[in-house]
Amino acid sequence: MLHMRILSPAAMTDDVIEILDRDTGVSGLAVVRGSSLKPRGDLVLADVAREAANEVIDKLRALGVHREGSIELDQVRTWMSRSGFDAELRTPGSSADAVVWAEVAQRSYEETELNWTYLSFMTMATAIAAIAIVLDSQILVIGAMVLGPEFGAIAALGVALVRRRFVLLGHAARTLLLGFAAAIVVTFLLVLIGRGLGWITVDDVTGPRPSTAFIYTPDKWSFIVAVIAAAAGVLALTSAKAAGLAGVFISVTTVPAAGNIALGVAFGVGDAIWGSTLQLALNLSGMALAGWATLALQQAVWSRVAVRRAKAMSRPYRML
Repeated sequence: MLHMRILSPAAMTDDVIEILDRDTGVSGLAVVRGSSLKPRGDLVLADVAREAANEVIDKLRALGVHREGSIELDQVRTWMSRSGFDAELRTPGSSADAVVWAEVAQRSYEETELNWTYLSFMTMATAIAAIAIVLDSQILVIGAMVLGPEFGAIAALGVALVRRRFVLLGHAARTLLLGFAAAIVVTFLLVLIGRGLGWITVDDVTGPRPSTAFIYTPDKWSFIVAVIAAAAGVLALTSAKAAGLAGVFISVTTVPAAGNIALGVAFGVGDAIWGSTLQLALNLSGMALAGWATLALQQAVWSRVAVRRAKAMSRPYRML
């Protein structure tokens, strides 16, 4: 169940109420007249079944509420309502599977913002990855994977392609490229300092590393794992269940590959540079393609659900 909060200009409120009142996926509706100061108008509160949210939001957007007022959505974690239960029964599909596209788009824009926090996490994750390679430590590699913030921007590429948000596509691509570039440059400088202090030697880069050799030796499994992990990650991001994200972060070697590129450049080791670059490219391309395919499939499925719902709304509902 979702809680919808609408600040509606007074001239639009009656139309907003009509849209919400006529929708069978809306189980609760309240209006506080004259309570909104910006914009001058009314506050409308509604409880909406998650499966019905896309159609309700599309109707409100067509009315122009989002341009002159605002529409806010909050996930209701615990609720007790017979009318809410009936609304979910009347709405085709499962709430756990429902993709609320406005929520996905909003999250994508937030995840692709190139800011100090994003660059800091990316740089720290890449530096930890470089240390993990020097020490040949799988535990530190996993830590670097979890710390890296890049998956949100990768998932945003798929959202942008499926929903045709080309501005978002540009933001996501820029954030990925500049984020990895900045992290590699900073890590490269740190490696040079470590080299000058004698803490890191060329043997640490070229010597046998059985626990972390997979970082610079990509193969078909690298691509396959990236595809599966990204599909799982997108499902976790778009559904009501986000438990699968941790598994995504520790399945792909994007950040560790960036750390090894910095090490390879600092010591002039071509094999490390090109092997890690290929690993990074395979992972990013596999994740982007899988994210796009998963979102495209979800959109196709929910388009059919929307058709079923439209047919169901045209028939009178009878209590069982």
